[in-house]
Amino acid sequence: MKQSPLKTAIVAGCRTPFARAGSVFKELTAIDLGRIAVREVLAEAEVPGDLVDHLVFGTVVHNPHAPNIAREVGLGVLPVDVPASTVSLACASANRAIADGVNLIELGQAHIVVAGGAESLSHIPIMVSDPIAEALIQASRARTLKDRLAAFRSVRPADIAPQQPQIAEYSTGETMGEAAERMAKENGISREDQDAWALRSHRRAQAGIEAGHLAQEIAPVYVPPRYEQVIELDNGVRPDTSAEALAELKPVFDRRHGSVTAGNASPITDGGAAVILMSEEAVKANGIAPLAWIRSYAITALDPADQLLQGPAYAAPIALDRAGITMADIDVMEMHEAFAAQVLSNLQALDSDTFAREKLGRKARVGHPDPERINVMGGSIALGHPFGATGARITTTLARELERRDAEFGLLTVCAAGGLAVAMVLQRG
Repeated sequence: MKQSPLKTAIVAGCRTPFARAGSVFKELTAIDLGRIAVREVLAEAEVPGDLVDHLVFGTVVHNPHAPNIAREVGLGVLPVDVPASTVSLACASANRAIADGVNLIELGQAHIVVAGGAESLSHIPIMVSDPIAEALIQASRARTLKDRLAAFRSVRPADIAPQQPQIAEYSTGETMGEAAERMAKENGISREDQDAWALRSHRRAQAGIEAGHLAQEIAPVYVPPRYEQVIELDNGVRPDTSAEALAELKPVFDRRHGSVTAGNASPITDGGAAVILMSEEAVKANGIAPLAWIRSYAITALDPADQLLQGPAYAAPIALDRAGITMADIDVMEMHEAFAAQVLSNLQALDSDTFAREKLGRKARVGHPDPERINVMGGSIALGHPFGATGARITTTLARELERRDAEFGLLTVCAAGGLAVAMVLQRG
């Protein structure tokens, strides 16, 4: 077996509960949630903050008043001399943060890195139209009240309406949901199969809660301002849902002929998550038994106008090649569930000889593990999807599941806007 050059360990992973936007975390910012995740993961690993060499943190919807979320998170938890950098790779932002941490360690520039991400979709910056923005700038430069008022002379009533950021491709204008709908149609993914995957996500998440497995990766959050309410679990899991209930939901993106619904898509969510990465030297010096080692990773891109969320099928084989293994070696797999249609499309592609030949230039299919070993604790459809945090959640879940099963190899994949995707291979031992 080819030896991987990567020598980076995951020694701990922790996250806040994931909560639907506008619910229990509506008073907390992404910075707040990130600080909780970083503080708790350091406490779990018993790693003093002054041993951390770098903090890398991801987010998607940036706070214009605090564009470097990593620095703000670090200032609330770590010594002021710990460098902090923010990354943004859409839904794979925390994966990019972890990859950057790996790079720092592999280059010898750090021994201990905290990486992760946070998102508060309860706090979306509201923008103004271009005419309003131009009028405000002119008014700020005016010297008299008359001139300030004159700056707004050309503003029309329609210009006053606030503008919210859209989850859409800048290059094509297509939303992720529309892309998932198109993928479902082009790949022949049925509504029944999508709903079945969504139901599976909720049932597996509930089983993980009842077994106490998910609680092991979640830090309770005391909700301000009174700190009397304690949130200990994700609030998007629906143990009472059913195939019949999911079937009653109306399609969202193609109301006449569509199959993507609110039930088979991930919800808009608030949350934070973080992992601690260590070099071999740091692991030995601190006497820590790692959860897993990062053996390889791959980041790919494809045309956003094509199959926008199909990136995992391209990234996974590259990560496997770099690890020197095949899909047959993978014991457990974690896939981000942006939409059930996206998951099923990627699994279909990985299991297709035609896709392998025409898209990957390979002789035969890449394959995938038995579905029983995919998303064993449920996925983003049930647990939620705080954009910047999901990658660290998936990494933690996979590492802990490898430990529980005493298994050797795990694979994770995350699709992202822009036709991007990340895949990473973890190894125990």
